[in-house]
Amino acid sequence: MTAALGFHGIGKSFARPDNSGQRHVLRNFDLEIREGELVSLVGRSGVGKTTLLHIAAGLERPDQGRFVAGTSGRQAKVGMVFQQPRLLEWRTVRQNIDLIAAAAGRAGAGTTRLLEQVGLGEYASAFPGTLSGGQRQRVAIARAFAIDPGILLLDEPFSALDELTARRLRLLLQDLWSSAPPAGLLVTHNMLEAAFLSDRIVVLGGSPARAIATIEVTLPRPRDPEHPELFTIHRRIMKLLSEPALSAAPPARR
Repeated sequence: MTAALGFHGIGKSFARPDNSGQRHVLRNFDLEIREGELVSLVGRSGVGKTTLLHIAAGLERPDQGRFVAGTSGRQAKVGMVFQQPRLLEWRTVRQNIDLIAAAAGRAGAGTTRLLEQVGLGEYASAFPGTLSGGQRQRVAIARAFAIDPGILLLDEPFSALDELTARRLRLLLQDLWSSAPPAGLLVTHNMLEAAFLSDRIVVLGGSPARAIATIEVTLPRPRDPEHPELFTIHRRIMKLLSEPALSAAPPARR
């Protein structure tokens, strides 16, 4: 299957807070994500997960290497779901979605259908300030899918929600993903979330960051969030991240 996202020899450094030099977050980092594949990045805070996502989103530039998005020389449309919904408070739910769809050349295309899919059909004329946190994040998910993305970037999209709401939105995301799967990159600190949503989980460790393990999730979709295999994967990831000796091991594949 063709790679839709590619990190090739990526290097990235940031100045240390005490001005004592540069901290190398990434060095010679490689990762490819295939069309229709969702890959999660997990690891300890500060390891470089968000830096990689920001490079993919064009919010950061690598110091070395190159990032490639799209296939066959075509630039893919990129949808993104942030930790916070980032909605325009002075526009209605429909207007928030239509604005992004129009910028992508899909003005009005499918907004009503998307709102029905995310359970907000009756809220099209509502303003974001009248919605709950979960409803606002549903709008953000619908907005990301409104452009028919070839690439979907997810930055801890459910971390600000209570677990029950987050679980419902993971199921929603699974449904939307299955209908027209883009290539996806998910950054999360929730290992069960990674196992439930992903085709592949890349466990990052070390400094500069490297993949200390890659876990293939072979469960067919749609998945049951209570499936025992997801908890097995969760325990495996937690063990990897809690044993410092493993950070020096060569990349493993399950």
